[in-house]
Formats: sequence, C-alpha cells, structure tokens
Amino acid sequence: MQLKAEPEMAGKVVRCPGCNSKISVPADLGAGALPPPSGLPPPSGITPPAAGGDSWGRDGESSAPEEPMPPAHYSQTSYEEHRAARGGWEEKDPANPSALLAVAIGAVATLAWYGILFPFGMGEYNKPAVNAMDYIHDLFYERTWVNYTETFFFFWAVGILYLKVQKLRHQQAAMYLDVLPTDISQEVNSENVGQFIDHLYGLPARLRDSMMVNRIRKGLELFEIRQSNADVSNMLSAQSNIDGARIGGSYALTKVFLWAIPILGFIGTVLGLSQAIGSMDLSNVSDMDKIMGSIGNVTSGLGTAFDTTLLGLVLAMFLNFPMNVLAKAEDDNLNNIDAFCNEVLLPRLNDGGAGSASIAGDAGNLVDAMIKGLAGSQKEFLTDLNALSAKIKDYADNLDKRAAAHQEHVDAQFGQAVNRMREDFTNAITDAVRQSTEYNRALASGIQGLNNVLKELGTKQILIHQVKKKGWFSRSE
Repeated sequence: MQLKAEPEMAGKVVRCPGCNSKISVPADLGAGALPPPSGLPPPSGITPPAAGGDSWGRDGESSAPEEPMPPAHYSQTSYEEHRAARGGWEEKDPANPSALLAVAIGAVATLAWYGILFPFGMGEYNKPAVNAMDYIHDLFYERTWVNYTETFFFFWAVGILYLKVQKLRHQQAAMYLDVLPTDISQEVNSENVGQFIDHLYGLPARLRDSMMVNRIRKGLELFEIRQSNADVSNMLSAQSNIDGARIGGSYALTKVFLWAIPILGFIGTVLGLSQAIGSMDLSNVSDMDKIMGSIGNVTSGLGTAFDTTLLGLVLAMFLNFPMNVLAKAEDDNLNNIDAFCNEVLLPRLNDGGAGSASIAGDAGNLVDAMIKGLAGSQKEFLTDLNALSAKIKDYADNLDKRAAAHQEHVDAQFGQAVNRMREDFTNAITDAVRQSTEYNRALASGIQGLNNVLKELGTKQILIHQVKKKGWFSRSE
C-alpha cells in the first residue's frame, strides 16, 4: 500500500494507517508516496515505479504507457463484465456512532464515576460536608435524582463524542492513502480510469470505507461511464454537501443533552425550593428545638436547589467545549477532502474534449434557451405594448369625446348666458327709452302749458300800484 505524506514529515517515523506498522519517511524526498513497510511484500496488482523515478512520484516517467489499455488478462467483454461486477462496497455512516454503544459507554462511565466518588463520603447523609472531596461526593450522591440523571446524560454525550473522535481519526488516517498513484499514469482518462478504480478496490477494507475514498471512487466510476469533467465536478460538489449534512446531523443528540442538562438543573432547583418551603414548621415558636430543626431542613433544601443548578451548568460547560472542538475538526477534515478533489482529482481528469464538447453543447443549449426566452419575452412585451397602446388610444378617444362634450356644454352655457344678457340689456334699454319718452312727453306737456299761460298773459296788462309805506308819525290817506 502506498501512502502520501507532507514535506514537513520527512525523516519522521509514522505508523501505517492500514496495518499500524512503523514507517520511516525518507528524509531526502518531498511530498509523495511512502514506500511500503520493510519486510512486507508489495501489494498485488500495483505496478512498481519506473527506473529513474522514485516511490514519491516526483521526477521520472511512469512505466505505464501514455494511453494504457485495460488489464491484459481482461478482454473488452470481460472488462465490461468486471466493471459491472464491482458493485462498490457497503458504506458505513462516517459521522453517526452506534447509539447502543454510546449508551453502554455512558452507563459504564457513570457507574465508574460514582464508584470513584463513593469512598470520599465522610459526613452524615444530608449534613454539611467535611471537606472538598466530601462536598463533591455529596453533590453527586445526596442531591435527589436530578444529579444522577445529569451525570448519566453527561457521560452518554461523552460516549458519543468519544466514538465520533474514533471515526474522525479513521477519516484522517484515510487522507494518507495514495488514492491516485502516479505509477499508473499522470492523468486519468477513459483508457486507464479502470485501473485507478481497481487500485481503490485493492485498498484495505478498513480504510477504503471512508469519505475520502468513497468520494474518489464515485467520481472515478462516474467518469468511467460519462467521461465528462463537468459531471464529475457536479457530483463531487453534491457529495460534499451530503457529507456536510451528515456531520451536522450527527450532533443532534449531543445538542439535546447540552440543552437538557441545564434544564434538569433548574428542575432540581424547583424541587429543592419546594422541599425547603415545605419543611418549614413554625406552629410552635416557643420550641427552639423544632425551630432549629426546621431551619436545618430549609437550608438542606436550599443546598439541593443550588447544587443541582451548579452541577448542571458545570457539566454543560465541560460538554460544550469538546463538542465544538470536535465539530471544527470534522469541518476541517471535510474541507481537506474538498480541497483534494478540487486540486488533485479534477485537474488530472482528461475527458479528451468530451467535457469541452459537453460544455460547448451546454453553452449552445443555453444560448438557444436564452434566445427562445428572449424571443418569448419580446413577444410578450410587444403583446403587452399593443394592448397598452390600444388602451392609451381608447383613453385618448374618450378624452377627445369628453373634451368635445365639455366644449359643447360650455358653448351652450355661454350662449344661454349671452342670450340672457342680451335680453336683460334689451329690456333695460327698452325701459330706459320708455321712461325717457314718458319724461320727454311730460316735459313737453309742461312746456306747452307754460306757453299757453305765457300766451294768455301776453294779452293782459298787469297794473302794479305802489303803496307808500306809512311811518311811525305819518298819516294814512
């Protein structure tokens, strides 16, 4: 089995993730494939490196031809049958541990913890603690059933995290596998993809069932059928989302415990307060012994109330930190797998232009779809524009009709007003002329009467006799 190592690991001694044997990383080689452990035969079905190169796959050409054919012992028909008979392998859940095993670990850890604390109980039951260890003993033993439940939930969650750590180590160990050996070819094409897949099937069963190997296998098997880089890229992206959802969902029960433990602490607080209030007996205030006993019961209940909440908060805090650290480590491992697929696998895939043709075909289909969509949109736009133009024309016609009707109404009102004004003016003039005529007639009559009077006076003489004025001393004649 060939392994991969980072350059900074040169000269170090590591353990093989497959057989757990010690391996010395060559000090004079860069990143590449580790040689198999000394004393072990080379794995069957893997071609040794060519002369001039090294086992780390750096300089030198591979012994495989540029366009290798299927294995020699396979004809084209038997190779198709071989490909159809692979069938993959049963994949285990990479993130969710066994629920029964986690419960068993939690129960055993709980019993062990209470067994460790049992010898430290020194004082009397439900009495003040003698020392710190006696207080810790009483905290777990003498604080109602709530603390027992909190402790079991805590160790159950710890069991889940422990099993998840083992799964994470398994996933990280699979990252050292040389899943795409350069001994077969520098690139993966339609001719040699079967050899790369057979290499994956030849890996140890313990390590090949990992997110890393499973994703590479699925990508290569899809490439063997479709021979399209774009399809493989889309599939790898979808598989990454699936793995991320699995990892996120695997923390559901642990998050429930992280919520339930403090809630149980608050329930213990309520129970302790209820016990403290119920134990108060002040019926006989003159009996000091009863009063002191009642106060002791109250303090005991208050101690239970506060200690259950304290234990719940402390256990939740101790559970929260490792859970978040483990979640971060799993996310980093998933990101490393994504980076390997994007930076190593996809650049080495060569679909011989089929992917480009597929992309070109997809681009052509996309352009056709865009043209059809634009044509449909333009047709709808023109239809809407015609409908809008028709509505605007109707509005304009209605506006003209309303303007004409309004003008007619204004003209009719103006004509009526002018006629009314003309009639009023004519009547006023007529009345003025009539009154003037009557006045002139009356004036003429007056002048005629005056003339008649003057005429009569002209034929008569008027004698005017002057009468002398009489004085005070004159005589009258």
